[in-house]
Amino acid sequence: MNTAAGKVEIVGNADYLAHRYDEVADGFRFVHVPRDVHRSCTFITDEHLPDVDKYELISRADLADMPVPSVPVHFIFHSAYCCSTMMARAFDIPGVAMGLKEPVVLNDMIGWRRRGANQQKLAAVLDKSLELLARPMGDDRAVIVKPSNICTPLAIPSLKLRPESKALLLYAPLESYLQSIAKKEMWGRIWVRDVLIGTLKDGYAVGGFSPEELLQLTDLQVAAIGWLSQHAAFARIIEAIGSDRVATLDSDSFLANRRTTLGALNRFFALEMNEEKIAEIRQGPAFNSHSKLDQAKRGAVFDADARKAEQSQVAALHGSEITMVSQWAKAVAASQKIELDIGSRLFG
Repeated sequence: MNTAAGKVEIVGNADYLAHRYDEVADGFRFVHVPRDVHRSCTFITDEHLPDVDKYELISRADLADMPVPSVPVHFIFHSAYCCSTMMARAFDIPGVAMGLKEPVVLNDMIGWRRRGANQQKLAAVLDKSLELLARPMGDDRAVIVKPSNICTPLAIPSLKLRPESKALLLYAPLESYLQSIAKKEMWGRIWVRDVLIGTLKDGYAVGGFSPEELLQLTDLQVAAIGWLSQHAAFARIIEAIGSDRVATLDSDSFLANRRTTLGALNRFFALEMNEEKIAEIRQGPAFNSHSKLDQAKRGAVFDADARKAEQSQVAALHGSEITMVSQWAKAVAASQKIELDIGSRLFG
């Protein structure tokens, strides 16, 4: 589809995902990802998408002259390990909304930002990225974007660029988060150090630690620093954007109150679903199977009880360490004036 008409067709069809931003070409790579492919992928990333090398590149200059269909776009920013993928899957509702699970084009913005991108150009490209992500599938009325957890620095600029957009800030309670990291063993412990490196580059890591002191921390202490950094960033998002457009929710409350959560998000994102549709989603696969599709077991139900069973197993192995790190993290939060209750709750 290298013709002008072919490019217009791609831009007008949300089945073609704006997957990556190419800095050198100053354009976007579009990959064919219809709804059924979205459903089959844990995330819409290179690792999970088929045929990512079969893309159509359209320059930003060409895009400027093309009509782009658009509906309201809302966000689920999150701390990771907080059921955010489950929630994004639940918003795959034909005729209502589509949930986008970690679109890589936003990760590209973070990588470019870390490499010293020109701020004016970065804002312009982010604006175009959001416009392309906001294209509706079929007759959907909204798009719900769940970025990667590394994309928290994009929250305030994205919400300022889209004054009609709202954001849910979803997080796991501190001890639940630490349990998830411990459960992942070596890979979880490597991951939290990578997260710390990223937050240091992005300039929002919790202060008060020298490089030597950071190196002396245990893996779970590093995880707690990452959690506190994210929590402090969430508080700044609420302060900058306002509680009328930003709501918070912890994963334990979400799992224990799925029906209430869906109803509250239906109102918050103005999706206009009736109770019958909400009940249908509540009983569907998004809330009753593992959100990581490659980890799901046939017929297995993953709900609040299943999560508690997992947490109990982890607590038996790592409970004392998790308790000590949680107490240490609360002392760090107090010393850095980080509020653990950031308010603006979705419900309750």
